[in-house]
Amino acid sequence: MAKLKIGIIIGSTRPGRFADTPAKWIYDLAGKRPEFEVELVDLRDYPMPFFEDATSHAYRPEQPNRHVLAWQEKVSSLDGYIVTVAEYNRGPTAVLKNALDYAYNEWNNKPIAFVGYGGVWASRAVEQLRLHAVELQMAPIRTAVHILLPDFLAVKGGEKKLDEIEHLNQGANAMLDQFTWWVKALKAARDNTADAQQKAA
Repeated sequence: MAKLKIGIIIGSTRPGRFADTPAKWIYDLAGKRPEFEVELVDLRDYPMPFFEDATSHAYRPEQPNRHVLAWQEKVSSLDGYIVTVAEYNRGPTAVLKNALDYAYNEWNNKPIAFVGYGGVWASRAVEQLRLHAVELQMAPIRTAVHILLPDFLAVKGGEKKLDEIEHLNQGANAMLDQFTWWVKALKAARDNTADAQQKAA
């Protein structure tokens, strides 16, 4: 059976970002799951303009911008997504929301999970992203990982590493357990739908 393709989306592009640290950590944990083929997906590699199209990509998927096309192809190729989330002004980063808006069908019927960090653990940003995910016809995983401020500061300051903080490892594995179930279930459902459509054609 082919492995399920999972993208760890690095949800910030700022210089000096912390996002690389939790992305690499959750990448290593997810990579231990035998069902998964995991890759890091860095939004820096997809320098898309801020969304200015006339309509949503739900209605007009054509897109001439090569960076947007590359992004849509990458999103389409994956079976599930785990996103690192920073919180700015009670919401997610603009670049992450922009990346969500530049695809639609490519997201449909796939699970998404979140690893948040910062002053309030990105809890408000993750809550908003769950609403966006539902609108994009994704299944947001109930359990998220929230890196609390003391752990964030200790890791950022070099005093600890994320894989040394046991409660975060436990939380991440609980999230990955749920995520794995949803990735398998939705992949099977998409495959069954595709087979039925092919037979009906």
